[in-house]
Amino acid sequence: MKWQSSRRSINIEDRRGAGGPGLAATGGIGSLLLALLVAFLGGDPSVVLEQGPGISPYDNAPQVSQAEADRSAEFVSAVLGETEDIWQTIFRSEFGADYQEPSLVLYSGATQSACGLGQSAMGPFYCPADQKVYLDTSFFQDLSSRLGAPGDFAQAYVIAHEVGHHVQNLLGVSSQVQRAQQRVSRTEANDLSVRLELQADCFAGVWAHNAQVASQILEEGDIEEALNAASQIGDDRLQMESQGYVTPDSFTHGSSQQRAEWFYRGIETGDINQCNTFDVARI
Repeated sequence: MKWQSSRRSINIEDRRGAGGPGLAATGGIGSLLLALLVAFLGGDPSVVLEQGPGISPYDNAPQVSQAEADRSAEFVSAVLGETEDIWQTIFRSEFGADYQEPSLVLYSGATQSACGLGQSAMGPFYCPADQKVYLDTSFFQDLSSRLGAPGDFAQAYVIAHEVGHHVQNLLGVSSQVQRAQQRVSRTEANDLSVRLELQADCFAGVWAHNAQVASQILEEGDIEEALNAASQIGDDRLQMESQGYVTPDSFTHGSSQQRAEWFYRGIETGDINQCNTFDVARI
């Protein structure tokens, strides 16, 4: 990805090194954190919790050098700047409104958000209550080594996906889904969650398409990197790895095939109107 000449966002809140709430190194806390990671990536956290005490993910957290951390922060700022420019253009052309830029919080280990305690084991997440994306850049090492999705555009896809949730929040999609989930069964609520996540994947693709048109950011192999990342964090793949079998009714993020297909739809069309995952019978 050609990001070095991209405009840097000023909406970066750097909390690295600020320290976070203390975490006990007990097995119960370790299992809880691992369950949070599985939940974020689309798996069933009960599978981990039912296994009893484990080791805290912090015991095996990837070690990131200062140089790597600084480069990651620079990269994140560049990608966020690209998303700001593209979504501002889309909002003005599609809705005649200004895009309200989110902040992105960089942290190490743990930090507080308006949605509760954010921890590196949860992976990147978006908090609608404060309109901020939270990211521990050590996740990029996990994405490459543990999840098998290397490459800077794989990382950009992850950031763009979380920004996609911010777009959903601004458009009122997130709140509509939350209200609908309160009125249906758990299986139906999970289906709505999958549709929400797949739309965020599609929005990430829409950003990438338009960023390429505007700034020619893509290099050979970038699209494949993002498609691979989407596939590696599919519910079916993660469930098979964590529990040895797949339970589609418990999916919350979508299968590997679904995630890759909806990202590809976004990057192929560049049209936000092609991302209505709620208006198709089968996703």
